[in-house]
Amino acid sequence: MVDPSRGVLFPSRLTAFHRYAPPPVAADLVQWFWIPEWDLEPGVVSRQTVLSYPALNLVVEPHGVSLVGATTRMSERVLRGSGWAVGALLRPAALGTLTSDASSLVDVEQPFSAPTLHARVVAAMAGEALVGEPGAGPEAGVPVAGQVAGQEAVDHEADAPADRHDHAVDIVAQWLSDRAGEIPSVARHANMMPEVLIGEGGANTPAEAAVRLAVSLRTLQRMTHRYIGLPPAAIIRRRRLQEAAQLVREHPDVSLATIAADLGYADHAHLTSDFRTVLGFTPSGYRTESS
Repeated sequence: MVDPSRGVLFPSRLTAFHRYAPPPVAADLVQWFWIPEWDLEPGVVSRQTVLSYPALNLVVEPHGVSLVGATTRMSERVLRGSGWAVGALLRPAALGTLTSDASSLVDVEQPFSAPTLHARVVAAMAGEALVGEPGAGPEAGVPVAGQVAGQEAVDHEADAPADRHDHAVDIVAQWLSDRAGEIPSVARHANMMPEVLIGEGGANTPAEAAVRLAVSLRTLQRMTHRYIGLPPAAIIRRRRLQEAAQLVREHPDVSLATIAADLGYADHAHLTSDFRTVLGFTPSGYRTESS
C-alpha cells in the first residue's frame, strides 16, 4: 500500500483517520479503504485539505452514497459536529460496474443509488448486529464476517473501533465483488496502471509507463481516459506533486532546489509553478504553514 501520509497536506489537522488494505474478495477492485470519524465540540471547525489520488472513490456517509471522481486540484472539506465516511479508492477494474464514463466524473461528486449498501454500512458503523438477507447480490444483504484473513490495517490508533470498521469494509467489499462479477482480462490489465503511474518508483513519463505496461502510448492514453478520466501525464504530475509536498513538509532541512532535482523537476521554478497552479501556494509558504 502507498504511504498513508501521501496526499494529506496537513496531517496534524486530521481527525481520526484510518486506511485498510482490501479483503481478498475485493483485491482486484479496491486499492484501499479509508475511514475518517469525527466528533467536534460545538463551534469547532476542522478543515481537511487533500491532494487526492487520481482515481474514482465510492463513498458511503450517513446521508447517502456517492461517486467521487478524480480531481485536478486540491480539495478541502470543512467538518463540523460529528460524522464518518467509509470510502473505497477504486482500482480500474471496478469502474465498469459503477459508471460508463470516468471522464464525466472528473472534479465531480455524484449521488449513487445503493440503498441496501447504505443501510448496512450505517448499521455497521453504529455497531448494530447485521444479518444477511435472503438472496445474494449487489443490492441484497451480504453475510458479515469478522476481519478477513490477510486484511492489513494501516494508520490505526490504539483505540480505533476496529470491529465496526472491519464490518463496514467487509460489507462494501462483498457488495463490490457481487456487483462486478467476473473481471474481464482487459480490466485486469488496466489494474496495472496505478502501480506504474502513481506507485512507489512509478514511471517518470507517459512513454516510460507505456513501455512498462507493454502498450502503445496511444493505448495508454485511451486506458487512462476510460478508467481514470485524466491523461497519463496529469496522473504522473499528481504523484510527483504529492511526493514533493510530503518531502517539503517532512524534511524542513532539505532545500527546495534539492527536492525539485530529486523528483525530476527542471528546476526550483517548475516546482513552485506546480505548487501555485494546483495548491494555490508556494513550496516555501506550504513549508511554513505545515510546520
